[in-house]
Amino acid sequence: MKITKEDIDALNSVVKIDITANDYQEKVDTQLNDYRRKANIPGFRKGHVPMSLVKKQYGRSVMIDEVNKLLQESLSKYLVEEKLDVLGNPLPKMQDNFSWDEDKFSFEFELGLAPEFEVNLKPKKAINSYKIVADDKMINNQLENIREQYGKMITQDAIEDNSNVTGTFVNEEKEIEKKSTFKLEKIKGKANLKKFVGSKVGDVIELKSKNLFTDDHMLMNVLGLSHDDAHDFEALLTFTIEEITQTELAELNQELFDKLFGEGLVKSEEELKTRLKEDAEKQFGSQADQQLLNAVTESLIENTNFELPSEFLKKWLAVSGEKPMTPEQAGEEYERSEKGLRYQLIEGKLMNDHKLQVNYDDLKEYTKGFVKTQMAQFGDNKIEDKELEEIVGRVLSNQEEVKRLSDQLKNEKLLTFFKENIKIKAKEVTYEDFVKEVYK
Repeated sequence: MKITKEDIDALNSVVKIDITANDYQEKVDTQLNDYRRKANIPGFRKGHVPMSLVKKQYGRSVMIDEVNKLLQESLSKYLVEEKLDVLGNPLPKMQDNFSWDEDKFSFEFELGLAPEFEVNLKPKKAINSYKIVADDKMINNQLENIREQYGKMITQDAIEDNSNVTGTFVNEEKEIEKKSTFKLEKIKGKANLKKFVGSKVGDVIELKSKNLFTDDHMLMNVLGLSHDDAHDFEALLTFTIEEITQTELAELNQELFDKLFGEGLVKSEEELKTRLKEDAEKQFGSQADQQLLNAVTESLIENTNFELPSEFLKKWLAVSGEKPMTPEQAGEEYERSEKGLRYQLIEGKLMNDHKLQVNYDDLKEYTKGFVKTQMAQFGDNKIEDKELEEIVGRVLSNQEEVKRLSDQLKNEKLLTFFKENIKIKAKEVTYEDFVKEVYK
């Protein structure tokens, strides 16, 4: 057998494999002898079927099978030994004059090669790394929500400015009949509010759906509409009042503090605000880290230039999926996936060059920390080492969990690397400003 490689250019090569009968005949004979021993053919005792008959019946299929096995094994071994970094999989080149009747075969495979490049870790413009702070407005809103959540509902005789109203919206033509509850403060416009204030249980109010609520999404919820149906929805509605209540806010006392965080862990309103701020900013930290990772990813793709074997990849995409694609479909799929492929190559190079790979010991220690954190959330802070090892073993026996945790650990390693090596500009913002800047 002879294997040669012809480089078309820096990103495309063709590997040619020449196979002769000496390369596969011994395995074919062994397989045919095995068939002969086991074959049950009418008119012949088992194990005494003439080899000529076995060859006639099975020879061609056995030879093709053994050649294909040899071909795949040889090609895989060659790629490893030559340290060829290929994209996708080798594509066999069709041969018009190919015939299995010969005893010598030549096979050609197209290769798409990964480019050589350097990663640009010094973008011209620094990347924002956000520190999201929970300001007084946010903490006070959270405090108000907690007091309302743990408060008491008091029945009212008539609707007032601070009322919660329950009733049924009806429009027969649109087939709407939906019971809903909302705060009066969510009603929009003085004319609409005037219809509600002072009304009592049993009263029926006529309303226009357009501009009924301060938040247009509320109309979708209170009427039970889909997002598409709610868009530009206009109708006359009747609303029958069925219940009027007011929320008496819970007092900020030790009983409430203990319900929220456990007995004696928070002892004053100031401590409660501090705890709310810490918890909120801890959650914001994860969100800010993910945003930084996304921003760095975009920057690396934009600032690290290299060519890809695009035509090869389009041909590979056309045949690699469950369903074959047309050249046009493969081209569209390549356009959609090109950025992702570029980042995979950049990420792989960074991890190899800077030894950021995730090994089993890293993953095991990371999983221990993950399990401890999960158990601590349920109040178990004293897990024994033996029990921890058993739980970690069960987690790591699940391949989906292994992939999920490996990806998380990989991202944490990359994030740490980026924070230490990429030009970053620290920026402190409120959550509201963070959302405006990042999600616009």
